[in-house]
Amino acid sequence: MVGSGKQRKLLYLTLPGCWGALVLACLSFTPSLLPRGGILQGIVCGITAAIGYGLGVLAAYVWRAFADRGPRPPRPRSWLVLGISAAVLFGLFFGFGQYWQHELRRLMGVTEHNIPLVVLSPLVAVLVFCIVLPAGRGLRGLYRLLVGLLRRWIGPRAATAVGWTVVAGLAWLLLTGLLLDGFVSVADKAFSARDTTTPEGAQRPTTSLRSGGPGSLTAWDSLGRQGRGFVGTGPSADAIGEFTGRPAPVPVRSYAGLASADDTEARAARAVAELSRQGGFARKNLLVVTTTGSGWVDPAAVDSFEYLSGGDSATVAIQYSYLPSWISYLVDQSKAREAGRALFDAVYDDWSKLPADSRPRLFVAGESLGSFGGETAFSGEYDLRNRTSGTMFTGPPHFNTLFREFSDHRDAGSPEEQPVYKDGRTVRFTNDPAAAIPPADRPWEGSRVLYLMHPSDPIVRWTPHLVLDKPDWIGRSAGDDVLPDMVWIPFVTFWQVTADLPFSTDVPAGHGHTYTTEYVDGWHTVMRPAGITAEDVRELKKVIAAVE
Repeated sequence: MVGSGKQRKLLYLTLPGCWGALVLACLSFTPSLLPRGGILQGIVCGITAAIGYGLGVLAAYVWRAFADRGPRPPRPRSWLVLGISAAVLFGLFFGFGQYWQHELRRLMGVTEHNIPLVVLSPLVAVLVFCIVLPAGRGLRGLYRLLVGLLRRWIGPRAATAVGWTVVAGLAWLLLTGLLLDGFVSVADKAFSARDTTTPEGAQRPTTSLRSGGPGSLTAWDSLGRQGRGFVGTGPSADAIGEFTGRPAPVPVRSYAGLASADDTEARAARAVAELSRQGGFARKNLLVVTTTGSGWVDPAAVDSFEYLSGGDSATVAIQYSYLPSWISYLVDQSKAREAGRALFDAVYDDWSKLPADSRPRLFVAGESLGSFGGETAFSGEYDLRNRTSGTMFTGPPHFNTLFREFSDHRDAGSPEEQPVYKDGRTVRFTNDPAAAIPPADRPWEGSRVLYLMHPSDPIVRWTPHLVLDKPDWIGRSAGDDVLPDMVWIPFVTFWQVTADLPFSTDVPAGHGHTYTTEYVDGWHTVMRPAGITAEDVRELKKVIAAVE
């Protein structure tokens, strides 16, 4: 259609491909879990249109194979019909897309909206399409060249099979070995430099009950940015005492950063030795936290735990990466697995040697990739029940081993978005811990394991299976902050939810991957602290919300 010779091979467009690109580009404006800005919408639209183009070309190829004929040049009128259809359909879906985005922002209380970037989103989509399409054609050209060479020595079928295998392998190596590894290397250097800074508001501890303070086994400078934020903040004894109405001790916080020891096992041992020095095993409540990728511990999670325990608590955590959770989530889950198992095993080893009547209650927590790491210390429901006093995993990634086991083997009739496992005897799931947690009519004795997850959290919902498989939670009421207009579309939904991942915390509290006051209700349910009333819970939620 456009140009000739080599130039034409890179720039020409086929009619079936353009129809496929148009259809999927329009469908890319359908709602996902989170509101999308103009740039992000343009990227999603461009990638989806390129996929649609490829599917259109493939569909035409299959059709010609059944019809046993070669390609025919389209009539000029066919391009006119395509142009008119594109203007009408794209404009219509663009308008509907803005309506759906408005509804999502309204549901979540998002006030920021950059209209100029929204207007520019179609241009971004065209740019992305023009980058992805030639890249795909370059791989196809390489395949054809390789097959042509191989046919000199082997049969055509063998040449075709070997050609596809080699090109697919080269593409995979390029993506993972060069682009992805290069991205991770650059990101690691950037975030390792950031790890030397201290968060605003974090102060070096003056108490020996915090790592980095007087007599600490871990130096302040070795804790990393997130470690310094963890030990250098938190509720004071006076603040906890004001909440409980009685004198409260200073909560213990033990932490080991990447620079605190050479490897994961050594960091876990250092953190536990520090915990023992601080008297953490003499507290009534002991919390083992597996951090997110960068070593972050959600302040709302630990602050809520400390308030509800009246300050008679100790929390221990270690850092295992410089990278933020969403990058570690995609490229390196093994470090989280190793850290979660090493830390809990080190704590449990010392804890189990204490007299049974003088041990603290042992709790486990983890958010996002931290929940994945936290799970790996346990083999299943009974292991969690027998070795802990309670567990809370928040925003669990879809690939979590135990999360998937409990969800996939849920009781018949219970929904995927809030499953019921074994009548809820140990493990339960909730979208709203302030409400009754199903099954509300069944007893929940002994150790309680609670999975907390927002309906709109893409970390929970993302899975490669979204490419071709419709999940159960789409097509019915998944939650108050998920539009009922959201539908599953092959290929499209996968890219939409993938694009939601890096921005999962850029939404107000209570939505996406932003958890705050939910920890108060969650810990109140799991810990069952004596003397804490419903009014106390409401007041504490105000305190946690004010800090966050």
